[in-house]
Amino acid sequence: MLNITITESAQKYLAELLVKQDTSGIGIRMFVSDPGTPKAETCIAYCRPGEEKEDDTIMEFTGFKAYFGQASLRFLEEATVDYSDDKFGGQLTIRAPNSRMPNIDDDSPIEDKINYVLHNDVNPGLAAHGGNISLEEVVDDIAILKFGGGCQGCGSADVTLKEGVEKTMMDKIPELKGIKDVTDHTDRSKAYM
Repeated sequence: MLNITITESAQKYLAELLVKQDTSGIGIRMFVSDPGTPKAETCIAYCRPGEEKEDDTIMEFTGFKAYFGQASLRFLEEATVDYSDDKFGGQLTIRAPNSRMPNIDDDSPIEDKINYVLHNDVNPGLAAHGGNISLEEVVDDIAILKFGGGCQGCGSADVTLKEGVEKTMMDKIPELKGIKDVTDHTDRSKAYM
């Protein structure tokens, strides 16, 4: 059983919003992007018929269904969605206290593992130089990374990538086959070195 609360006022607001979409059977999808990291964002989006996923957990409410992807469930534990009227028309709020908590295990998706290692092991060391690395995507178990801040255009980016980042990530994520940098290092305007 999911421990996620959507208050009555939020249910009413969401149902009214969905009716306006003029699509029969439309629901909502609640998920966490960059889960378990300081950048985690809890989101609600439309879930149109056919966009459901086989492993979704579904909650039924009056007037709509809410879909939750497997990868987000542990980070949505104890989440609350609420709606309150105010003089500007009202506000939908989402509180997910576990969205930024590291919660990675052997069964976690590879993207979550990569983001966890980047945010907890790699980026703290790069922050001293005003830099960071983010995950763009994963293709065939190869992490496509992008350098930012002081790392973009830095003369030591190749060494940092091969000697630091790749070794750390390959040690901590055995199923990872490699990493690739897609950063445009010709822009040296903010480079550390």
